[in-house]
Amino acid sequence: MRDARIDRRLFLRGVGGATAGLAAATALSACGTGTSRSASTDTGGKGSKTVVVRDSGGSYGAALQKAIYTPFTQETGINVRVLNLDDAPLLAQIRQGRPQCDLINITMMSHTKYVAQDALETLDRDRIKSLKSAKIPENQITDHAISHSFYGQCMAYRTDAFGGRKPETWADFWDTKGFQGNRSMCNPDGDLPELEFALLADGVPMDKLYPLDVDRAFKVLTRLRSDIKKFWDSGPLPGVLLSRQEVTMSTVWDGRIADLQKQGVPVERQLNGMRRQFQGYAIAKGAANADAAYQLMDFSLRPESQAALAKAFPSNPASPVAYEKLTEDERNALAGAPQYYDKGFDTDTDWWLKNEAAVTKRWLEWARG
Repeated sequence: MRDARIDRRLFLRGVGGATAGLAAATALSACGTGTSRSASTDTGGKGSKTVVVRDSGGSYGAALQKAIYTPFTQETGINVRVLNLDDAPLLAQIRQGRPQCDLINITMMSHTKYVAQDALETLDRDRIKSLKSAKIPENQITDHAISHSFYGQCMAYRTDAFGGRKPETWADFWDTKGFQGNRSMCNPDGDLPELEFALLADGVPMDKLYPLDVDRAFKVLTRLRSDIKKFWDSGPLPGVLLSRQEVTMSTVWDGRIADLQKQGVPVERQLNGMRRQFQGYAIAKGAANADAAYQLMDFSLRPESQAALAKAFPSNPASPVAYEKLTEDERNALAGAPQYYDKGFDTDTDWWLKNEAAVTKRWLEWARG
């Protein structure tokens, strides 16, 4: 199963090929072969309209088709096609004024990097009618992109490993005497280096994390280094390691836990200190179907659309209203549910945009020992 987030190595090659000095993004993927696929039962034809959206495909793409694209086509008559394309050719197309896609669905952090390339249209909020009803938080709305969901990075642990005890904090993750067993953490190819978790384990309050104390974080990481069995670089790998009992705890994308539990793996998530990263929509500069792109963005941001997507895929809606349209069980399964939200923190994308390249370089040197 392809993961919803981008392969960071591909993003680094893509953006790096377009402009020197941009770091890799942590993002929702649309990387791939450069091919496109239909995401609607409507096949077009004379007089039909089309909008081309870049997303990741896989199980996430299937959920988007079911919850968003097909209902959108049924309501508007506009056919949706999905483009899987690396960043370098997409950015090159935009620079040439001939982008193949209209709507870009990746992380908000990645959108910021596109803005640095003058690759996105400035949004006209008046054309996005659902923005008010969805009550998207203002800090998740920029001049060029609007958040529709987030994914959380948190702790997963085997429930049969600690004699009934449950790890509650990142300090417990670092406590290999009280909670014995190997650990797994993220490689920068999979997501941003997990400096925040190290600082939380060392007693830094969640609301005082940024700007990150990099030196302190690496000192804390070093204390755990010998107990880290493997650094994961893809969404499924933490689950594999937990399933095989190669580790008793791992950092993980929160949506992966439900998949493991359905398979009968005795695992649970701990959302205290969860790191949130938001994903959003933007319109490619010079998009051929800009009006249709606005319509699809507007449809996708509706609270009922976000709720429908959450039913089809473990996606946490950015709209607080969307949670009201879910059953209690559906809502409680999501890391974005009201009772969990204050347990986590938003990634400071501005800090990471300025520091990711240097931190990643230092992390790679640290991991090599």
